[in-house]
Amino acid sequence: MIKDQWYAVLDSKEIKSQKAYAVKRLGEKMVFWRDASGKICCISDICCHRGVSLGAGNVIGNHVECPFHGFQYDYSGKVVLIPANGKNAAVGQQYKVKSYIVRELHGLIWLYWGEAKENIPDPYFFEYLKTGFSYGTFIDHWNVHYSRAVENQLDVVHLPFVHRTTIGRGNKTLVNGPVVEREGSLLRFFLDNRVDNGTTVPLKPEQMPGYKDLFCLEFNFPNIWQNLISDKVRAFAAFVPVDDENTIVYIRFYQKISKLPVIRNIINWFGVRSSIIILRQDKRVVITQLPKKSEMMMDEKLIMGDAPIIEYRKYRHELKSAIRN
Repeated sequence: MIKDQWYAVLDSKEIKSQKAYAVKRLGEKMVFWRDASGKICCISDICCHRGVSLGAGNVIGNHVECPFHGFQYDYSGKVVLIPANGKNAAVGQQYKVKSYIVRELHGLIWLYWGEAKENIPDPYFFEYLKTGFSYGTFIDHWNVHYSRAVENQLDVVHLPFVHRTTIGRGNKTLVNGPVVEREGSLLRFFLDNRVDNGTTVPLKPEQMPGYKDLFCLEFNFPNIWQNLISDKVRAFAAFVPVDDENTIVYIRFYQKISKLPVIRNIINWFGVRSSIIILRQDKRVVITQLPKKSEMMMDEKLIMGDAPIIEYRKYRHELKSAIRN
């Protein structure tokens, strides 16, 4: 995983009041809960006493309680109560587990994968989605490394084959460009797929001066993506790393076509249903890819149309190399 990054890891609705929620994220077992004020807390899901999952325990006020012997942990991972020693007994500093920096924004739980430091900026979120939209959500498990799931949404070549009955209708197999821009941690790429008449030669990116008027997709490192379908309709995805072979995909259908509750909910329902169909078409193919994890240098023979994937791998490699150095 790339260090010093905010990863979207859960939907806010998954963390209920007074309930501990155990999950595996970024290869580690974690337990999430809300304290008495509703603030999100996250620590290691392995009790330092006898190794029990804290996610099987209760939330007591601000603390999560181990179900085995009642040890209570605060948000920092420190044990604040050992019942067998008495309520007034001091608790040694050795009784603690790892804690994680988490924030709740835009209906998502974000986890900072790095060392604690001052003035960590808020997680990046697509500005246009912050206000005015309602959305429906779909959550799916994929048996691949998250990099493969990300690359699928950067792949402009697969549309007429994987999605020939949905968004890839029209047999537009010829790919001009695509044009890829990188602005900080944001990748933006512009699509222009055409029907192959047998004589047309695909345009190179530098031969597409009017590319900004084309259909656009965006990806922000390390794991969020949006499809700019129109001013009133967007698709969003968070590709959440579980471990090296598993990913949870959070898909949201955003719309502001209508604000009337009944109509809004109907539109969101149909948007989510169509998103499920499209995502499952992707999943059927992507879970067969080997190796399950992508790297900068692989035994793959890429083509011009793979430019967004190439740029993703290059920047991901830069980020990982910077941490190692």
